[in-house]
Amino acid sequence: MKANQQTIQQIERSLKKVAAKFPAGDASILTDIHLWVNPETGEIRAYNDDDEEISRCVVEEWIQCPEENFYDKVAPVLRSCIQNLRQVVDQMNIMRPFSFVLVDEEHETLQDL
Repeated sequence: MKANQQTIQQIERSLKKVAAKFPAGDASILTDIHLWVNPETGEIRAYNDDDEEISRCVVEEWIQCPEENFYDKVAPVLRSCIQNLRQVVDQMNIMRPFSFVLVDEEHETLQDL
């Protein structure tokens, strides 16, 4: 799945909001950021380790997405956006090592991003 520039900007804006929740200071005990993408609504939600929502956005391009293997198609797009924001992500005040993890609606891990 190829993402248009607007989609990339929406995802990166959402990831920056996540990063802003973890500014410099004492390290948070959070160890992972869980990302769930809803293929019906196009919504991306970010959760902490306690399954508390910390950010959300809607990717219009992904609303009612008919793609088979939807999560396999969005994972590289998410991974690319995380890589694009590597400086921002590296400065997040989260216990190291931490991961961005793609999860399904039951919050079961699908892929480590």
